[in-house]
Amino acid sequence: MEQLLPETLLFLIAAGFLAAFVDSVVGGGGLISMPALLLAGLPPGVVLGTNKLGGTASSLTSTVQFLRSGNIDRRLAFALFPLSFLGSALGTYTVTLLPSEFLKPLVVCLLIAVTIYTVFKKNWGAGAVYRGLTNAKRVLVAIAAFVIGYYDGFFGPGTGSFLLFAFLLLGFDFVRAAGNARLLNFASNIASLMTFLAFGLVNFVYGVPMALAMIAGAWTGSRFAIKRGAAFVKPLFVSVTTLLIGKQLWDLLLG
Repeated sequence: MEQLLPETLLFLIAAGFLAAFVDSVVGGGGLISMPALLLAGLPPGVVLGTNKLGGTASSLTSTVQFLRSGNIDRRLAFALFPLSFLGSALGTYTVTLLPSEFLKPLVVCLLIAVTIYTVFKKNWGAGAVYRGLTNAKRVLVAIAAFVIGYYDGFFGPGTGSFLLFAFLLLGFDFVRAAGNARLLNFASNIASLMTFLAFGLVNFVYGVPMALAMIAGAWTGSRFAIKRGAAFVKPLFVSVTTLLIGKQLWDLLLG
């Protein structure tokens, strides 16, 4: 059986906790967890699958916290759940056939637009103005759930940010938008994980300790978000999307 060195174990636990803390609120935890798994010595394909194990545990934990606090619109989010699930499963299958590198320039542009819009909408997300959906909005949000789910399975960076942004556009405040985003992110994570498991691309020796740490990180992060509200979530959202932009630009320049 594969051995995990004590220093590697501690490193993965610390990275997993921090990644899940951030991810449970605004997404972007993969900025921390995926490089950590690469540094631990796992091959890139296995890193993607093993990261989904931790991501699924993290998103489930934070989803439960947001549900218990009443910060998820159950009717809307659960209606969108299967679309995110199916999109992610299809996206993960596609990534086993095609390289995902061509998406990077598009992702950078979208993240820049999301960040700029959020920064300049000063009081955006401070209070809820959501009053239900028109038929046109139902179609658009259904398409968004499927497409973002597909993107999460196919490539991934910034999924939580895109989901949170979509719910903000519908009129939810930052905390409720984060809660809805967590549920859909759980759908895309578990679908992607099941697909990676089918292809044998999950390392449980590295993944289980990290997943346990991510459960603790997600529990802590979601409680912070619920307690502190938009004053905590919005600055973290802007900071994480800015880091995601920097990471994707760095990869493009090096590539």
